[in-house]
Amino acid sequence: MLELRGIHKVFETQGRRKHVLRGVDCQFRRGDSVAILGRNGAGKSTLVRIISGAEHPTRGEVVRRMSVSWPLGFSGATHSALSGADNVRFVARIYGCPVQRTLDFVREFSELGDDMRMPVRTYSAGMSARLSFAMSLAVDFDCYLVDEVVAAGDSRFAERCRQALLERRGRSTLLLVSHQPDLVRTFCTSAATLHDGKLTFHEDLDQALATYHAL
Repeated sequence: MLELRGIHKVFETQGRRKHVLRGVDCQFRRGDSVAILGRNGAGKSTLVRIISGAEHPTRGEVVRRMSVSWPLGFSGATHSALSGADNVRFVARIYGCPVQRTLDFVREFSELGDDMRMPVRTYSAGMSARLSFAMSLAVDFDCYLVDEVVAAGDSRFAERCRQALLERRGRSTLLLVSHQPDLVRTFCTSAATLHDGKLTFHEDLDQALATYHAL
């Protein structure tokens, strides 16, 4: 289970305080597939980063009784000075995965070829997204976080990514941030809207999408 208890997030900019999250309380269980919807700037990405542990809340706590991925599409998942292959080796050791098997999987899935030997700072945005996505899939997480980006590259590669996520959705929790109704309907069985710092869950996807569009 993944539980958020009284999550608040406040940013200080030029002497002003911006309340992004105001007491978010919720639970996600194994097998949940939940879309998080909201306007640009509502705090969706901030919420996902807090769930992953990449960012700390101002107040409240996240209780993780399951392993949680970094947000797919999050550039902080890799170290830019290391090669793609070295990033994979580092992640494999951190999560206790067989190094060579993990490296072979990421090389094959990302289709980066010889670029795996190059520093990540030389990668295009699409290449970095492919590496991060493949690294996430190489680790058998209990919960996958997908922030806006489902895949980068041509339609064939995008379809591979969609199929891989659908396969993992059957045994893992999936939290998806997206503005695209088709993606929400493909991957999620329920949804919540984030507005004015509050996360509201809805009975069905149609109700959630209607509420989102009304915002």
